[in-house]
Amino acid sequence: MIKQAIIPLAGLGTRLLPLTSVFAKELLPINGKPGLEYIIEECIEAGIKEIIFIISRKKIMIKNYFFNDKFYKDLIRKKKNPRIINEYKKILKYKKIIKFVYQNKPKGTGDAVLKTKKFIKDKYFLMLLPDDLIINKNCSKSMINVHKKFNSSVMASMRVDRATVSRWGIYKLSKKITKTDYLINDVIEKPSVKNAPSNKAVIGRYILPKTIFKKLKSQTAGKGGEIHITDAIRDLIKDNENFIAHNFLGKYLDCGTMHGYINSGKEIGNS
Repeated sequence: MIKQAIIPLAGLGTRLLPLTSVFAKELLPINGKPGLEYIIEECIEAGIKEIIFIISRKKIMIKNYFFNDKFYKDLIRKKKNPRIINEYKKILKYKKIIKFVYQNKPKGTGDAVLKTKKFIKDKYFLMLLPDDLIINKNCSKSMINVHKKFNSSVMASMRVDRATVSRWGIYKLSKKITKTDYLINDVIEKPSVKNAPSNKAVIGRYILPKTIFKKLKSQTAGKGGEIHITDAIRDLIKDNENFIAHNFLGKYLDCGTMHGYINSGKEIGNS
């Protein structure tokens, strides 16, 4: 059973400047609620018991958001407002399942994952990228069901416009195993249109094996001078570790760009 999730949060969010010059992008409100809370709720609904946030000291406000007890207690004492009381109760619930680790130098998602090594207890764990929201259907929950069925690593998959493949990690598909799932035999980080093996992209949900830490520890920097989780996954596939691409049924929202962030608020407000 998948009981732990990790969420990399150390990125600077430059695509959302100027908002992120003073504010962590994951706390920006989407339809009146911080984007990060949608991810936390997805985890809880999927049965996750512990969430590990990877932050940097520049983004300490994320930790402060969950540890602002004096502010809430003083406010509740003065106002006794039911809405404020409920908000504080929600924060307290989240705080019980959250841990923090630090990635103070931006060396890529692979390096962020490696920072959690000593905390991961079981054979597999879930990773969610906060720029990617999936609404109307719990993607993590459906991926965990696929994992239980096949005892395999699983990654979310979505068809993208072939002209945009260089934005994504792209799958090389092996064979179809269910209506929504494919075995893969490769995944390539940001290929050119010419070299892309398909137009099926990795979306920010992964069920990864604990064995990935060994690969990450010895991995050298890849494209952009960063340590990519995709490169470690490729190495595991070469070692005959099964990875399944899961075509999720929810609606994907890209919150990592200004246009996507604004559109996400509209979509959630209308859903």
